[in-house]
Amino acid sequence: MKLSLLWTDIMVWFLVISLLAWSWVISRSPQVKKQWHTIFKSSIAMASAIVLLFYLFFTLLDSVHLRFSAQSAESQSQTVQYEGEMVSLLDLIFAHNLKGTERTYSAPFATHEYAKSIIVDKRGTTRQAYLPLKYVSKSDDLMKKSLYAVFIGLIISSLFILLHIFWRNRDGFWNEFKKSWRGETLLPWRIAYLTVIFLVVISTWFYMMSFNYHVLGTDKVGGDVLYQSLKSIRTGVLIGILTTLIMLPVAVFLGVSAGLFGGWVDDVIQYLYTTLSSIPGVLLIAAGVLVMQVMMDTHPGWFETTLERADLRLLFLIMILGITSWTGLCRLLRAETLKISQIEFVTAAKAFGVGKLTIIRRHIIPNLMHIILISVVLDFSGLVLAEAVLSYVGVGVDPTMYSWGNMINQARLEMAREPMVWWSLFSAFVFMFILVLAANLLSDRIQTVLDPRNKS
Repeated sequence: MKLSLLWTDIMVWFLVISLLAWSWVISRSPQVKKQWHTIFKSSIAMASAIVLLFYLFFTLLDSVHLRFSAQSAESQSQTVQYEGEMVSLLDLIFAHNLKGTERTYSAPFATHEYAKSIIVDKRGTTRQAYLPLKYVSKSDDLMKKSLYAVFIGLIISSLFILLHIFWRNRDGFWNEFKKSWRGETLLPWRIAYLTVIFLVVISTWFYMMSFNYHVLGTDKVGGDVLYQSLKSIRTGVLIGILTTLIMLPVAVFLGVSAGLFGGWVDDVIQYLYTTLSSIPGVLLIAAGVLVMQVMMDTHPGWFETTLERADLRLLFLIMILGITSWTGLCRLLRAETLKISQIEFVTAAKAFGVGKLTIIRRHIIPNLMHIILISVVLDFSGLVLAEAVLSYVGVGVDPTMYSWGNMINQARLEMAREPMVWWSLFSAFVFMFILVLAANLLSDRIQTVLDPRNKS
């Protein structure tokens, strides 16, 4: 077994390390720390942040890929050969769903297939019947198993909560526990803990039930829809986060430069983003994806596995979306920089001969941070939805990659069946809806706290 990281794996782990480093920097700045404390004083913001962290957890599980040795234990060969297929930690956790593939459609918690099949019995009689599923429990003890799963989920979530309370206050653990339970803490930890309990219990229930049932049903080829929905989390989160981080430096650099330097610099940047904005975004993205696809088809030797090919297409799609989505933030930052550059403290800094780079670092960027943070969270939601739309029209991620857009694209034909197959579309909608809703609720709170116009 060896660790095999894809390009997007490296990017997402680099992002997590950067966020941890940034959190450490924030903890050393009392002013910034106070602002973030104010943000998370809102119960909605705290619950939304917990939900986003939960999605990030599944993204990280699916961002550690391994390749197992293809040789048997008796082999004496010195050169280790590895299997062509790469699996993630999430694949290993849900290995029973990968092996338990049914023949075709089945509804959530069903014991038989969704549509009748033509069979011939021992007497040679042809008839239609609902065939039983191969990988579901034959016993009718759903309630008992559910109660047991909920109990396990409560134990796991309680351990996490008790460890967190102990980390917050080792000396006064019991007193801190009572204050958290009564809701008397500075931050709404009671809401955070209740959110954690709910998410852990639901996840544990889904996972333990998946050993005996197809919790969210199966698709046309018998694949488990719950597994597909969880695998799609990585695609949505990566497109939302990495695309935002790619376009952010471009938008900040060009927007601040246009607003502060003016003259021909401003004219060139304005011409650039005006020209780019005049081209329909879907057509520009489609052209970029098609060029990328032709390049990948002419160089098949670049990829050892299908997963590497799909991952490179995802990486190119992220770059294309980043290149085409920076214009709105750039225009906004240019206008705000023009306003800030006329304020007295910036004018005084210019009069004293302070350099332009120092002005940008000390005066411009700190006063633009509220706009940048708000735009990052809002763009994240828009990009998650954009991936679904692009995959639906066929210019998104690779068809072999799990994504909510591909699930919706496949579900449009399933919705026309009789009887209608609704659970694939429903699952993709619910998972994507929760992610986008949590990001929007958190962005509303960030805007309320950080936007100076909201302060009296």
